[in-house]
Amino acid sequence: MDLKWGGCMATEIKVWQIINGNLEPIETTMVEAGRKEIEDLEKWIKSNPKILGEDVLIIGEQVPTKSDPMDFLGIDKSGNLVVIELKRDKLPRDVLTQAIDYASDVSSWDVDKLSEICTKYTGQSLEDYLSEKFEEIDLEDLTINKTQRVLLVGFLIEESLQRMIEWLSNNYGVSINAVILKYVKTKNGEELIARTVIIPEEIEKERIRKRQLEILMSDEPGKYNEDELRELLINYLSENRITPRRIREILFPLCLEHKFVNREMIKKELLKRKEAENDTQAGIILTTISREIGIAKRDYLRQIIQYDKPNPWEKENYRLVEHYRNLVKNVLEMLNKQKEEK
Repeated sequence: MDLKWGGCMATEIKVWQIINGNLEPIETTMVEAGRKEIEDLEKWIKSNPKILGEDVLIIGEQVPTKSDPMDFLGIDKSGNLVVIELKRDKLPRDVLTQAIDYASDVSSWDVDKLSEICTKYTGQSLEDYLSEKFEEIDLEDLTINKTQRVLLVGFLIEESLQRMIEWLSNNYGVSINAVILKYVKTKNGEELIARTVIIPEEIEKERIRKRQLEILMSDEPGKYNEDELRELLINYLSENRITPRRIREILFPLCLEHKFVNREMIKKELLKRKEAENDTQAGIILTTISREIGIAKRDYLRQIIQYDKPNPWEKENYRLVEHYRNLVKNVLEMLNKQKEEK
C-alpha cells in the first residue's frame, strides 16, 4: 500500500498555496524562475545532502568510473556506498543502466581509494569525515562498501523507470530508489522544494539491513585436510583484493613472528607500512580484516588462525594453530617468490 502511494505521488507532485482562504495552484517551473535545474540542484545537494535522505553523506563529486563520471558518490551510516545520479527534468529509463554500471564498478573500491576521493572533495580523510558527520557511529564496527545503493534524482520520472525500480526493489531486494523533486515559488516570491521517493525510506532501510544479514558469519573452523587447506589458502591469498593482501603481508607474518598478535600490534604495523594515516583509519582497516576472517565460507582461514572474542563484535589475540605454522610459512614464501619473479 505504501509502495503504491509512493509511486503515485512520485509521478506528479501538485502544490497549492492558500491565499485568502482559497487554494491557488503553483505551477512555476525553475526555468521560468530563472533557475538552472541541474546546476542549482547540484549546489543544493552539496550544501544540504539531507534532501537525498537523512543518512546519506556526500564524499565525492564527478567521480571517475570505468565508463563515465558519476554525479555524486555518497556513503550512509551503515557504510554502504550510494551512487547518486541527477537528471534535468524527467528521469529516463536508461539512467537505470547507467547507475547500475557505476555501482558495479564502485563495488570493488577499497577504503584507501574511497578516502582519496573523500579527501579530494572534503579536504578530510574518509575516517575523519565520517567521525565528524556521523558522531553516533562507532567506526570500528563499520564495514565500508559492504553493499551499494543507487539513488536517482530528478523532477519527474518515466512510468517505465518507476515500474522497474519497484520491481527490482520488491522482487530482488535491489537497493535502488528515486527522489522526485518539485520546485515551488510562492506568490510572495519564496522558493521551496518538495520531495518524495518511490520506495518509502523505512522500507528501503529494512531491505538494506536484511541484505547485509545475508552475509553469514561464523567462528567455526574448517575441517580440510592439509592439501585442501594449502590449495584454498593459496587461492585466497592470491586474490587481487586489498584485504587478502593485508592478511598475507601483515597479519600472517606478525603471527609467524609472535605467539599472540593483538589489535594494537596490527594497527601499529598498518601505520608503519603507511596503509593507514592515523589510528582511526587503522581501526577501520582492522575491522575489515576481522570481518573477512569471520565470513562463514572462509572457514579455512579459521582452521589456520585462532582468536579470542572479548566482545561479540571484536576479535583479539590472533594466533596461528601450531600444526599449520609451517604450512603458512611455506605458502607465504612461495607467493613472495612468485611476486619477485613477475
